[in-house]
Amino acid sequence: MSHPVSPLAPATLAELPPIEGVRIATAEAGIKYKNRTDLMMMVFDAPTAVAGVLTRSRCPSAPVDFCRANLAGGSARALVVNSGNANAFTGRRGRESTAMTAEAAAKAVGCSPSEVFLASTGVIGEPLDAGRFTHLLQSLADTGEADRWREAAQAIMTTDTYPKVATRSAALGDGTVTINGIAKGAGMIAPDMATMLSFLATDAPIAAPVLQALLKAAVEPSFNSVTVDSDTSTSDTLLFFATGAAAARGCPEITDAADPRLGALRSALGELLLDLARQVARDGEGVRKEIQVTVEGAVSDLSAKRIALSIANSPLVKTAVAGEDANWGRVVMAVGKAGEEADRDRLAIHFGDVRVAVDGERDPAYSEAAASAVMRRAEILIRVDLGLGTGRWTVYGCDLTKDYVAINGDYRS
Repeated sequence: MSHPVSPLAPATLAELPPIEGVRIATAEAGIKYKNRTDLMMMVFDAPTAVAGVLTRSRCPSAPVDFCRANLAGGSARALVVNSGNANAFTGRRGRESTAMTAEAAAKAVGCSPSEVFLASTGVIGEPLDAGRFTHLLQSLADTGEADRWREAAQAIMTTDTYPKVATRSAALGDGTVTINGIAKGAGMIAPDMATMLSFLATDAPIAAPVLQALLKAAVEPSFNSVTVDSDTSTSDTLLFFATGAAAARGCPEITDAADPRLGALRSALGELLLDLARQVARDGEGVRKEIQVTVEGAVSDLSAKRIALSIANSPLVKTAVAGEDANWGRVVMAVGKAGEEADRDRLAIHFGDVRVAVDGERDPAYSEAAASAVMRRAEILIRVDLGLGTGRWTVYGCDLTKDYVAINGDYRS
């Protein structure tokens, strides 16, 4: 089923440059969707460093288990992703499907299955027939091209209304490196160590343990701070590949996460992940508005984050935003239920630049007209000051509309 493109979609999509050592191909395998690509293969021409963060769900998919085992090796030669079927809660058949896919991919590129990474997204509980697409992998491996990043983003979509892509460059030593990233996700989005699916690649010569440290730090204020509906997927997978090809251009090889030369790359990675995470929030199922919730004055950053998530995940807050209702009482409710330290009589709440409540009551200068004007914007900024400490965090989310119910009411149809 197709859905109208989100009104919050970017006016133009970023053009992603080639990453040396990475080739991409896609195909129509007919796993669930007709007349659209649903299979993507990324081939690394030489052993490539890999890092990843995966869902903390206690009901992970078979591909998540497969990736978790292979990440220990730190080396990748191929990535295979399908949409339309999550291969989750599929028991022995799910494990057999991942093994069959990995063996076919390994044969296609000439590597061990331990250097293959897999991801699947779509319906949970339906067996994935790998035989429908493993015969395509040799052709994909042979025909992959370096400039197919947008096609890759399109192939991994499910209820997404647009492909999510981003790119950044950064200085490393005397050279420049590039980071490209794609993501998918529109529903079942409340990541816990990753997003629904996201794949990054860089030509930087970075050892796998360093790559892992960079990714783990950068995911917290980005993908782990975005929510559409408070539901963490069984399939959340974020993988970061580093081909090292920039070493031939004079970029230094980095083997220590504390290396000061990583500063620019660390910043670029954080920007790219936040860009992708916000694109996911802005493509939430049925979305009309993005919500940014900033909590400050908390007793710690973690406390601020928990309160921000309580606000951003509240159906009452989300529906108020959808209805353009400046109902700040619902924000008070969400602060109070979060289970974190708060003092009602120190609380201040802003919608955009309009302070609506302060010191435990409505702001004496409150203007319904001014607050309503803020709520008509496409981006709704909610700021809460607890007045207790220096903790601060921002969470990115979206409103809750009738379309969300309609999309998820017939998801399996």
